[in-house]
Amino acid sequence: MTNSLRAPYDGVVIAAPVTIPYVRYSIESAQWWIGRALNALVAQAGIKASDIDGLCVSSFTMGTDSGVGLTQHFGLCVRWLDTIPLGGASAIAGLRKAARAVQARDADIVACVAGDTNHVDSFRLTLENFSRFNQDAVYPYGAGGANSSFALIARNYMRTFGVTREDVGKIAVAQRANALRNPHALMKAPLTMEQYLAARPISDPIHLFDCVMPCAGAEAFLVMRDETAASLGLPAARLLSTIERHNAFADDPMQVRGGWAMDVGELYAMAGVKPDDLDIVQTYDDYPIITMMQFEDLGFCRKGEGAAFVRQHDLTIDGDFPHNTSGGQLSVGQAGAAGAYLGLVEGLRQVLGTAGTTQVRNASLALASGFGMINYDRGLASGAAILAGPSR
Repeated sequence: MTNSLRAPYDGVVIAAPVTIPYVRYSIESAQWWIGRALNALVAQAGIKASDIDGLCVSSFTMGTDSGVGLTQHFGLCVRWLDTIPLGGASAIAGLRKAARAVQARDADIVACVAGDTNHVDSFRLTLENFSRFNQDAVYPYGAGGANSSFALIARNYMRTFGVTREDVGKIAVAQRANALRNPHALMKAPLTMEQYLAARPISDPIHLFDCVMPCAGAEAFLVMRDETAASLGLPAARLLSTIERHNAFADDPMQVRGGWAMDVGELYAMAGVKPDDLDIVQTYDDYPIITMMQFEDLGFCRKGEGAAFVRQHDLTIDGDFPHNTSGGQLSVGQAGAAGAYLGLVEGLRQVLGTAGTTQVRNASLALASGFGMINYDRGLASGAAILAGPSR
């Protein structure tokens, strides 16, 4: 096992997992959704809003607002602040920064929150303004959505490693089974492999059930020191390790691996655990092919063995490899930047034993990952974290 050279996250804990139930469309603003999440954090933790002295925010639809604007809007006075625009990697990045802030006593209680609205036209406007690269090199040519870019990545990956649609479909079908146990999931109907394979093509080889449904919602959690959580009588999970990497493997002609592969040894060394020790895994699932890539890059199998790994394991809540136990974005929905938080918040609930109908028995050690900021041929941002519950 690789030896970690980084300072550990000693004394840092995560608490108060919050989900504001998603809806397909909303006439409310992103700020309204974020405000509801902050209110839920205060209520669950039994604190006052004035006790929050750190704030980390991620959103695609806040317009010209950033975290500092929200402090006045919600009556917060904080001494540590960040706005993280990393899409699906935002939760891991926010957690890492908040953890170091409370560890250094730059803040005592940091609220990490992400939320987005979804008006009828929100998604198109997000695509138009996603990045300068998108504006200059993608959107003007009619390929203005993630589906087209991920179709290129998926086709290349499947051809390179002999992956079939059935292999990828097993991930989506398992997550739908998990979602049927999650009252907040937007997808309420069972999904069979036959239905998955027969679904209409979107951008070959991407078909309907490979895609997430844009929606509105919010997710959040609190980061603090263990003595703070103890003084509040608040159940909390320890942060064992994290990794974060941007623009990894830039010389690869097309993405077949993400930044996780560069730092996976550090992830486990810092936590002092092995992949086989994990009780649940929550990968970022904007498309199931990216989940398969993560199974390899996060050390559960070697590169090119992702399809075989999926065939050999049961990915449902009661299976031998519980994965995306909430149903993931593929079946819960993607509430913009809150999609980055979905797996981390679910993983936190799992190790705290508060996941309710999606709870994995005796879960005490969880991995959650993030992935974001697609630029045509690759996602630029990636990260992962390992959490331990009170019983471990």
